[in-house]
Amino acid sequence: MATARRIRRDIVRMVGAAGSGHPGGSMSAVEIMTALYFKVMRLDPERPDWPERDRFVLSKGHAAPVLYAALAERGFFAVDKLDTLRRLGSPLQGHPDRKSLPGVEVSTGSLGHGLAVANGMALAGRLDGRDYRVYVLLGDGELEEGMVWEGAMAAAHYHLDNLTAIVDHNHLQIDGRVEEVMSPEPVADKFRAFGWEVMTIDGHDFGQILDALERAREVKGKPTVIIAETIKGKGVSFMENQAGWHGKAPKPEEVEKALAELA
Repeated sequence: MATARRIRRDIVRMVGAAGSGHPGGSMSAVEIMTALYFKVMRLDPERPDWPERDRFVLSKGHAAPVLYAALAERGFFAVDKLDTLRRLGSPLQGHPDRKSLPGVEVSTGSLGHGLAVANGMALAGRLDGRDYRVYVLLGDGELEEGMVWEGAMAAAHYHLDNLTAIVDHNHLQIDGRVEEVMSPEPVADKFRAFGWEVMTIDGHDFGQILDALERAREVKGKPTVIIAETIKGKGVSFMENQAGWHGKAPKPEEVEKALAELA
């Protein structure tokens, strides 16, 4: 999809211009974010605080570049503002800041917190009688955080069927392979044991992503998790499946090479 290609190019350009940031885990989530922001979520860029909007929580807040690119391409702010990533005074900080950027629902960055926040949003929607849905994107390395599993237990306990969690399962974190650092496997079995509806998909296949998100809407009485198998650094040959690109900015010549691959 052309939108996904633009978002990948935006990520490469903005992280390269900033000289810092997290390209690897941003690139792995591009198709997920494109599906959510351009096909699935009920949004109005002209009214970012619209009460009936669907909510999105980027629990893996270091992947802010993919969120910023999606918001800009969706019309929440001008695309040329992406060039200010991580600059002093810019609303596009290294991790999302809800007070400075329209479309950001919650400030994230402390890993493990996003699911609990999403639970609160889902409960609030039920109490307020609103039919919006809540989506939360987690990293697979983030599943090493104990608070994730407290949140998983609470979501099932309160039967939050208006909540969908998505795990960006790219198998790499800053220190190496997730399975070697502190394995959360078997992820699907764990969520199932906690009382969730579980789906496993190819996280770069739009058909599978959209089908899973649609099926999640039909689940009643329990939350849904979509385990999306992805490739870290997807789309750029020298970044793919390389843990070193978790939090490293490409040099100018690498930016040009990456953009050429994404043309």
